[in-house]
Amino acid sequence: MRTFRNGLLAGLGALALLLPACSFEKPTLTVYSGRSKALVEPILTRFTEETGILVDVKYAGTTQLTITLLEEGAQSPADLFWASDIGGLGAVSGAGLLQELDETVYADLDPRFVGANRDWVATSNRARVLAYSTQRVDAAALPASVFDLTQPAYAKRVGWAPVNGTFQSFVSAMVKAHGRDAARDWLAAMKANGAVPYANNNAIIQAIEAGEIDYGITNHYYLLRARQRNAEIPIEQTFFAAGDIGNMLNLAGIGILKTSAHTDAAEELIRFLLKESSQEFFAQETKEYPVVRIGNAELAVDSLRTYAPAVSLEDVPDLEGTLALLREVGLL
Repeated sequence: MRTFRNGLLAGLGALALLLPACSFEKPTLTVYSGRSKALVEPILTRFTEETGILVDVKYAGTTQLTITLLEEGAQSPADLFWASDIGGLGAVSGAGLLQELDETVYADLDPRFVGANRDWVATSNRARVLAYSTQRVDAAALPASVFDLTQPAYAKRVGWAPVNGTFQSFVSAMVKAHGRDAARDWLAAMKANGAVPYANNNAIIQAIEAGEIDYGITNHYYLLRARQRNAEIPIEQTFFAAGDIGNMLNLAGIGILKTSAHTDAAEELIRFLLKESSQEFFAQETKEYPVVRIGNAELAVDSLRTYAPAVSLEDVPDLEGTLALLREVGLL
């Protein structure tokens, strides 16, 4: 009897030693990130430091990851999809691959920063702008519309990035606002007018600085980042006229895949990204607009109310249609 009792006590003691380790074991989240490593690795590292939850990130373009997720379907190993634009999120949501979020995750967000199916939220906000050289461009004679850039005055002077995900979302928005024929005509006219293609937005800013081009269709924060390197960089940027499709606002957003086996931890990451300290990181480090109130800052940026076109931020998810259109014009 004593032997049995001693054996039982020893077994319970060993179990007691094991239980705490099991109880506090943290999962590893698999994140498909269309946001570049240079931009978001620091905030993900901070998340791991604060929570103990490891993050395994697959970095690629948002378009590529969207296609991957649609192909993987219910077999995807991803826990979360962090997209650089909501065109990709809209496509994945539309395929029924994202799970609805707990209401408390997005309760404090502007409704425009929450997916229609309540299965993704925005993490930061960016505006499309026209960057231009202050040395070679008359600021008093800037174009009123992105459609003006097809005029002879801009021949071979404008840079764009047709392979970039945010540009492709912009084209999707143009299709939504003006129709496929108008978007195709604009793309073809820009190409015929000698618009110079670049791999990404950063390369556009560098090309303006180098004198290769005088204008660039880009996101607002690339110039702000360039000013950290060179405060005297001879480039400014502007919105087109209020409501012009060239001012489209683009959201970076994140959602949890239905395939995730770690929903609680995935939700914890989303809540972390929406914290005021994380939003300050986006505002200060990546130069993007926050999506939650920071200090006394207003919830919605002025550009959202004043300059943004009247196009639903989510109602432009036809990624395949946009890619087909770009191929048709010979830009991909």
